[in-house]
Amino acid sequence: MNSPTFGTGDASYQAAGGIDGLRRLVEDFYQIMDQDPSAAAVRRMHPDSLALSSDKLACFLSGWLGGPRLFNERYGPIAIPAFHAQWPIDDQHGAIWLDCMAKAIAQQDYSPAFAEYLLTQLRVPAQRIVQASRNRHVD
Repeated sequence: MNSPTFGTGDASYQAAGGIDGLRRLVEDFYQIMDQDPSAAAVRRMHPDSLALSSDKLACFLSGWLGGPRLFNERYGPIAIPAFHAQWPIDDQHGAIWLDCMAKAIAQQDYSPAFAEYLLTQLRVPAQRIVQASRNRHVD
């Protein structure tokens, strides 16, 4: 029997290990961001405590990957590019964020196919955030 295709139903959510797997991913992501000096510029955009940021990211990823829409249940409608537009986020910041996420994904017990799929898909919202910031912070 073939596995469901990522991006169909909750196949991606299941491949990520459900909400527990997503919380591990997010925990590793923020730990990398905290410890990697090259991520300092992006880390400074976050509050000292990452508890709320971690919960929001895990909840967002849950719904985004076809699982329960936890972000909407807990925090209301999602406006990711609009929210992030409050900071001047450029291509370098987007690359740092994606690099931290790539390192966190590599630490998970994901299949190589899902790891590649997830990182490829995450480039889309990352680029939208950069574009929204660029549009808002034009000289």
